[in-house]
Amino acid sequence: MNTAVSTASVAPVSAANRGWTVTAAGLGINLALGILYAWSLFKGAIEKEFGWQGSQLNDPYALCCLVFAFAMIVAGRCQDKFGPRLTASIGGLLVGAGFVVCSTTNSYGIWLLGFGVLAGVGIGFGYSSATPPALKWFPASKTGMIAGLVVAGFGLAPVYLAPTSQYLLGHYQVQKSMLILGLAFVVIVCGLAQLLVNPPAGYVAGPKPAAGAAAKPAAASSTPGEILRQPTFWLLWVIYFIGAGAGLMVIGSISGMAKQSLGNLAFVAVAIMAIGNAGGRILAGTLSDKIGRRWTLCLVLSVQAALMFLAIPLTGAKDTAAVIIVLLAALIGANYGANLALFPSYTKDLWGLKSFGVNYGVLFTAWGVGGLVLPRLQQTLTASSGGSYRSSFITAGLLLLVGAALTFLIKPPQPQSGAAAK
Repeated sequence: MNTAVSTASVAPVSAANRGWTVTAAGLGINLALGILYAWSLFKGAIEKEFGWQGSQLNDPYALCCLVFAFAMIVAGRCQDKFGPRLTASIGGLLVGAGFVVCSTTNSYGIWLLGFGVLAGVGIGFGYSSATPPALKWFPASKTGMIAGLVVAGFGLAPVYLAPTSQYLLGHYQVQKSMLILGLAFVVIVCGLAQLLVNPPAGYVAGPKPAAGAAAKPAAASSTPGEILRQPTFWLLWVIYFIGAGAGLMVIGSISGMAKQSLGNLAFVAVAIMAIGNAGGRILAGTLSDKIGRRWTLCLVLSVQAALMFLAIPLTGAKDTAAVIIVLLAALIGANYGANLALFPSYTKDLWGLKSFGVNYGVLFTAWGVGGLVLPRLQQTLTASSGGSYRSSFITAGLLLLVGAALTFLIKPPQPQSGAAAK
């Protein structure tokens, strides 16, 4: 009898510890995946050393983001079928290979292949495998918090990438720096991937919900084909397109202003904005566990819209203090980052964990399309208004208000029977 009691008391603690280990590994992998941000840090050196001009300086990064978004579909399928360990390891090898390829040449075409395609696919494979196993170890009441913690690593990456890249470029120039980062990426991601494990069959996270508790999702094993036929999916896709795209539409511009304002202390602006981005993911995810996804998403989009309109006078005035611009950029980054925690949580709530990887991969295409379309719109608006960002802020703000209004059309998950939940 004593043995039985001992086993019963230790098992939950052991499971919780394993869950936090998997969560930490996912966060660490996303910290490495944030190497995507290395492009903005390397761009000046690439222009100087390689002589690239115009769109050449942005094309590898833009292609990487687009490939990353759509690779999430294939990577999600791989994660669901073969598990997170193998999927993340493939991601680490692909990104490492892409950076090594880039280290051998200054050819624009080869960099499109290395950074744009290989690294883009690799980031998709790594990112898609970091969140699902962590969510499976915890009860539904912690879904938002855990998703926020895991994806926070991606937003926090510039904190260490900024000084690291500065050091590498100062000592080794572009190509050797890419080689060092590529090799380090393989070791770190493939090493952490070995800690990504799913719970054993039959594992149930947390106690059974009491009567009257929040309902579980009705479709615990929805397939991509099923969710694509649901109006709720397309509604979420449009809102994700707006929330992520509108943030990316102006975040680059206002981040540039913040860095410019601080001159030699630009790395401080980078760190503060990265902390804001990561913090927004954790805060929004945790808040959504308390007040619900819909209200949190509506709040995030509404506050982001208000920040866009507030940015017009603040960025237009010549005497605005640098610290104000940095804080504004950090808040916009935090609200943008919140989307990256809320939408995977919504995916689990509505369609379950069985096909979570591929289902979220399909929804994540909204991030890729939004990040491609709306920043290009911003460039057009800025050019047509003589370099003013006013029209971009107004457009982003109005889009975000539309997104906030659309959240009221999202139907919550319906209660399911105990049999269906298994």
